[in-house]
Parts: sequence; structure tokens; C-alpha cells
Amino acid sequence: MSVKLSILLVLSCFLSFSVLAQEKSKKELKAERELQKQKEIEALIDSKNFVFEAQKATPQGGRLLNLDYNTYFLKFNETKTTCDLPFFGRAYNVAYGGDGGIKFEGVPENIKIDKSKKKVTVKATVKGKDDVFDLLFTIFSDGGASLSVSSNNRAPISYDGEVHPPKTDEIKK
Repeated sequence: MSVKLSILLVLSCFLSFSVLAQEKSKKELKAERELQKQKEIEALIDSKNFVFEAQKATPQGGRLLNLDYNTYFLKFNETKTTCDLPFFGRAYNVAYGGDGGIKFEGVPENIKIDKSKKKVTVKATVKGKDDVFDLLFTIFSDGGASLSVSSNNRAPISYDGEVHPPKTDEIKK
């Protein structure tokens, strides 16, 4: 009788160890991926070196416009910020013969970063050649972001898109 009991005890130990050694569930794997993405986004924001790619534009008082055909971007860096975004809306004082988009290069000033649990807000001011642009990024932990651009010569406009690290050849420039 004791032999049967000892065999049963050993067998139950093996079964319990195999249950404890199971692989992680899908929820746990998803949570780990989300946490990893959140850490990557936080590192990008802390380095003050990221690229915002616009996918949708919302002009002031207008409807949502999908930006399907071209790659519109804002490369944010604390030493040089480059922007090429389309503009839809009212322009008050724009150079004659210009292409109508928001295009500038400059050094961001007054950079302020506010972190909360689910999002990060980045504010900066960039002086372009002909205008001064106030940028307000709202960046979420999954990499999604929105950008509001205000300037002296144009009505405010906002963009929805994604934030990602600059490509290696962009970092060298």
C-alpha cells in the first residue's frame, strides 16, 4: 500500500511541475509587448530625437482628411527640426508662389516634456525662415501621436500619426 502511495505522490509532483512550467498566456505576451513598446517610446521622448509621420490632418473648423499618397513628416531633434507637412485652411500672410505646405527647418526652443501614465506631452517653439511655429505633441504609449501646429501666419491645424525612431542614415545627418 505504501508503494502505491509513494508512486502516486511522485506522479502528482511531476504533474504539478509541468503545469507550473507552462508557457505564458496570450494576455501575458501582449502585455509584455505593450510594455516593451512603451519603454521604447519613452526612450525616444527622453532622447528628444524622433520622427512624427502624419497619416491624417484636421484643419481648424474642417473635416478629417486622410493623407494617403505621400509621406509627410516632422523630424524632431533638439539641434535641428525639419518639417514637411501639408496645410489645409486659412493662411493670413504667406509668400507668393509658395507651395502652401508647412515646411521649415530650425532649432526648437522652450522644449517642455510632461509625462503622465498613458501619454507624454511635448511642447516646443521653432523659428522657421518666415514664421514661428508652436508645436504640441501628444504621444501615447503605443506610438500613436497627434501634433498641433500653430503659427503667426496660418490658422491652427492638427495631425494624427505615429512616432518612430529616425532611420540610421537620418541620425548621422
